[in-house]
Amino acid sequence: METNEKRIMQEDCSEDSLGPGILTLTNLRLAFDKTEGRILDFSKKFGKTVLETKLDQITDVAKEGRLMKKIRIKIKTDEGEKVYKFGVYSNGKWEKEVKEAISKYSSQ
Repeated sequence: METNEKRIMQEDCSEDSLGPGILTLTNLRLAFDKTEGRILDFSKKFGKTVLETKLDQITDVAKEGRLMKKIRIKIKTDEGEKVYKFGVYSNGKWEKEVKEAISKYSSQ
């Protein structure tokens, strides 16, 4: 993390195509780090960062699902737009916090 970067939220979750990992929202970016866990000793290790985007690259944020709660994030990339769906515990809280972080980031 950069010196002026502050973590807002972080959650152990799973993304539909990327698999299990840790979703982190800061005041500057959104990142998803893969994790590797072992059931034998209940350990979990951070893997490589497979998704990292600045907040101004996020074009849409929405919650979806009633049983399987997910936060849907649309990101503009060089290849076009990509949609990621993260299975989080409180999708309403994630939606609110991401939108708030984007508005604060844009006004800087």
